[in-house]
Amino acid sequence: MADHQPSTIARERAAYRKRQTVRSVLIAATSTGVLGTLLVVSVTGAPGWERVQQSFLDPRIARDALPDVLTGLWLNVQLLVFCALGALALGLLLAVLRTLRGPVFFPVRALATGYTYTFRGLPVIIVLYVLTLGVPGLRLEGMPSVLVLGGIALVLTFGAYLAEVFRAGIESVHASQLAAARSLGLTYPQTMRYVVLPQAVRRVAPPLLNDIVALQKDVGLVSLAGPIDAVRAAQIATAESFNYTPYIVAGVLFVLLAIPLIAVTDWVTLRAARRQAAR
Repeated sequence: MADHQPSTIARERAAYRKRQTVRSVLIAATSTGVLGTLLVVSVTGAPGWERVQQSFLDPRIARDALPDVLTGLWLNVQLLVFCALGALALGLLLAVLRTLRGPVFFPVRALATGYTYTFRGLPVIIVLYVLTLGVPGLRLEGMPSVLVLGGIALVLTFGAYLAEVFRAGIESVHASQLAAARSLGLTYPQTMRYVVLPQAVRRVAPPLLNDIVALQKDVGLVSLAGPIDAVRAAQIATAESFNYTPYIVAGVLFVLLAIPLIAVTDWVTLRAARRQAAR
């Protein structure tokens, strides 16, 4: 069988698309270069640039502070894993409780609703201070460390946000699917586990990941309670050198830490949009 040969019109169409792609890339590169040049010239040409450079961008101080900030960043990573898992579990539990039907479950729904309203309204820094400074004052036996209490404060706050995301996903599943599952003999827990939750989690995966990215930044707030994480290490280095460069080092490390998670979020969002468009 002879190989397929595209027609003249098909080859011209492919060549036109290729030229348009090259043209778009060149225009994007040129505009990015022009904008970047204007920004660099405007910032470095400012009257106070030299003073800002000395205070925030000192290479020697950055090199000296980097080991301690990196050590503190490892604490942030561990705290992020603990808080992300805890907030996801708490959020899913609250969402399921809020979607329970029947008057007998009203107290449970009311408690879950009150919880989400309260912790979505409270600033995270206040929750952090109450748990890390107020709770230890009770002097109870077996009190966890300040770091654990700070992590619990983040779990309590972000669990409320994630609960609303999970609830939106659960309520997006059409009621006919629940009725179909129940008509097949599945119990309510089995319906939630095998029918509702898999679809709900897949639908709300992008906003869930966005909230985890926000959590990744806020784990640095635990430094206010005393643990030496990346931000606290930068603060100590700044106090020793009277220079703010360690804060820039910590900020850059946080950005580098967030980039993979942000990339995954964008990929999941794009995939969900393509799946939706294909229907």
